[in-house]
Amino acid sequence: KYNAQQNEIKKENLVFYKENAAVQLENNLKSIEAQLTALEENMDNVAFLRSQIELVDHLFAEGEVSEIWITFPDPQIKYKRTKHRMTNPEFLERYKKILVPGGLINLKTDSEYMHGYTLGLLQGLGHEIVYSNHDVYKNEGAPQEVLGIQTFYENQYLEKGKSITYIQFRIN
Repeated sequence: KYNAQQNEIKKENLVFYKENAAVQLENNLKSIEAQLTALEENMDNVAFLRSQIELVDHLFAEGEVSEIWITFPDPQIKYKRTKHRMTNPEFLERYKKILVPGGLINLKTDSEYMHGYTLGLLQGLGHEIVYSNHDVYKNEGAPQEVLGIQTFYENQYLEKGKSITYIQFRIN
């Protein structure tokens, strides 16, 4: 029996999947392009890994990494999801293992929640906050490397008028 409402829902889902597939393809092509550039220019300080973040301290040697960029992670807002936040204390300890002494971690996000959670956590644990900004595109003084490269999602958020926040810190 034909149901026009169910048919419309199916059509909307198919349109969503088609648009999402196009976005994923574009992101994959950008990743391949970046990898090719790194190979063609003999960049020996670049690595492309696809893995679970929980394994990060098994993928790099102790003290091998000088800087980590965490860009637009899922903020995992629900309390029971705290352990999945990319800046929770357990992850900070994993990052500390692979960072060189004095190594930097950068968090760039559109989530005020993630920004606030991370700032509070860093202050509470006594880590060094090198730089923090609640809206890098409206406030002066943001580092050029933060403004100079925009991700696909960042462009989407900016088009919607969302603020982009940024924290640079060291783990003590």
